[in-house]
Amino acid sequence: MRNVYIAGVGSTTFGKHIAMPIETLAVQAAASAIVEAGIERKEIGALYLGNFISGPLNGKEVLAGIVGSRLGLGNIPCTKVEGACASGGIAFRHAWMAIASGMCDAAIVVGVEKMTHSSTAEVTSALNCAMDNENDGPSGLTFPGLFGLAWRAHAQRYGTTREEVAAVVIKNKANGLLNPLAQMGAELTLEKIVASAMIADPLQMFDCCPASDGAAAIVLCSERLLSKNGQERIKILASAQTSGSPRIADHPDLCSFEATVTAAHKAFELSGLQPEDIDLVELHDCFSIAEIIDSEDLGLVPRGQGGKWAAEGRTNMGGDVVINASGGLLAKGHPVGATGIGQIYEVVQQLRGQHPNQVPNARIGMTHNLGGTGVACTVNILGRE
Repeated sequence: MRNVYIAGVGSTTFGKHIAMPIETLAVQAAASAIVEAGIERKEIGALYLGNFISGPLNGKEVLAGIVGSRLGLGNIPCTKVEGACASGGIAFRHAWMAIASGMCDAAIVVGVEKMTHSSTAEVTSALNCAMDNENDGPSGLTFPGLFGLAWRAHAQRYGTTREEVAAVVIKNKANGLLNPLAQMGAELTLEKIVASAMIADPLQMFDCCPASDGAAAIVLCSERLLSKNGQERIKILASAQTSGSPRIADHPDLCSFEATVTAAHKAFELSGLQPEDIDLVELHDCFSIAEIIDSEDLGLVPRGQGGKWAAEGRTNMGGDVVINASGGLLAKGHPVGATGIGQIYEVVQQLRGQHPNQVPNARIGMTHNLGGTGVACTVNILGRE
């Protein structure tokens, strides 16, 4: 397997882009990444596009081909990748494999979603396609309901409190104020959080990430091409993908997602690193309690201590491990197919020392992208050489 590097990145803001077609969002981010990479378009041998619900919400399923055509990439393979909320992370891994295997010397991965033009009912219905509706549909659960149950299970087992979970929200919303790509940064207090609307007890409004539009793109390349553009050498140290049960009832423990645990183990094994080597992580905080569970599943925080670490500031800037310096999904929003690529964009900026909320001396960063009820997961580790 060859070494693979990140040559260029691009991203739109995450938020509302009502007047912009979904393919225009994707092309905007991709064009920025290509320009930054300094690689001629004829060198790009494949395009992978992460997207989840462009069919039901936008009426466009052949989105990869549309974007490839708009970018003038010729007749290269253009593949749309779907894995619910992990779609972007999976697309990134495909691009990494294409270069690592020697199939091409450069590939571009794009993640995109456009959601805010649709009604809440339409978005909820589309997002629920990430469940096994034949088996789980009769339960009536939506994803807030699932993570509300997970919160109750975590609180019962480990004593996790409302104050501890709120610390995640306060941290991420504050980080989002420093990130120009984030749509919902805010100065929040515990009082404001507990006064917000109840969504799925105990989850309240500020515990939930907002639906969003947006796109992000990454150009990956071999060492041969990287040497041409003079960019900082950001190496992909590991890219792991795993699956878990698509059915809620088949999860033996709502305090953990097996797909995350396994993906983290594989990523550490591939990279030769340990959790204590990670300087920062952009993880899948679709709900506040998800950050707590994810941080434990990734091995970055001791089991049962995720809430306490957040409350003590140990996952904030200057803490033991910085989690979601970008503001995460809670502040940036969750344009589903774009989220995994957006996480990588944020980590690359950190490793280059160019992030607006910079983690000092960041050398090793991780991303974590979880889909559906834990049915798909990717974990990536990036390093600055």
